[in-house]
Amino acid sequence: MKRKSLYWQLPLLLLLIIGTWYVAHERQQTPQETPYQTDHGMVFGTVYNITYQSEKNLQEDVEQALSQVDGEFSMFNEKSTVAAINRGEEPQRSAMFNEVFELAQRVSDDTDGAFDITVAPLVNAWGFGFKHEQMPTKEQVDSLLKIRSQLDFSAIAKGYGCDIVARVLADQGVANYMVEIGGEVVTKGHNPKGQQWRIGITKPIEDSLATESSQLQAVLAVNDMAMATSGNYRKFYYKDNRRYAHTIDPRTGYPVQHDLLSATVMAPTCAMADAYATAFMVLGMEKAKAVLKRHTDMKAYFIYTDAKGDYAVWHSPELNIE
Repeated sequence: MKRKSLYWQLPLLLLLIIGTWYVAHERQQTPQETPYQTDHGMVFGTVYNITYQSEKNLQEDVEQALSQVDGEFSMFNEKSTVAAINRGEEPQRSAMFNEVFELAQRVSDDTDGAFDITVAPLVNAWGFGFKHEQMPTKEQVDSLLKIRSQLDFSAIAKGYGCDIVARVLADQGVANYMVEIGGEVVTKGHNPKGQQWRIGITKPIEDSLATESSQLQAVLAVNDMAMATSGNYRKFYYKDNRRYAHTIDPRTGYPVQHDLLSATVMAPTCAMADAYATAFMVLGMEKAKAVLKRHTDMKAYFIYTDAKGDYAVWHSPELNIE
């Protein structure tokens, strides 16, 4: 009887051994136990910060990818494709260049020209580019509106750079990451605490010299989305008691004059969020809302001044605000 009882117990014992091994193996593979890497650096004249869960550091791969983006779209890199085009040359255009150029055209068409990668000469004319503050004449503005010969991808390149880094991480099997370049962000999965990624929106305090410490207006829970912000509260100047912001309306040639101070956009890709955030700052809040109605895959958080001159907020109802 004892031997027969032992025979019945053997399958249970074997099952217990297999189960114990499986639990131990799964514990070894638990994502929470895989370390998070944190990389920092400079690109596009700004800082990037990347946090991702991986056994190995991928900064070399990331910087190689960012170097390719810089080599296509940087106006400060004399060897870049856009620099060559702006010199009147005809360089061979890569698939990367065509991807961003075509997206820029689609956003321009969708916003009635509020987003325009040929606006650089007008930005320079108003003193927000490579030149100091100055006031162009009406004749100069009219002339520049007719001649658009210089490309400027600065309103979309940082977002696209975030997307490229996200692709590099995904190709390496990374499931949890946060990529940030100059305030533009892409997230996936969860943060090192196992929670949703939380991204702050800066309060639009007028500070053209950027001497004030950043104060947060709100914190958004951002999961598996991209986020970009554009605002008029950093780059501006006063002349003859009038405020001139750096956002130039490509359709009129003049700085925008409305109450929208900051536009934060969440979209499937950061290049898309980056471009639409810029377009919304040109359009103003009400026209931006009309664009949002056509895009169920986009959400927005707008900060503006109300009739009393106080800060006010409008945001998409679906946003997860903390």
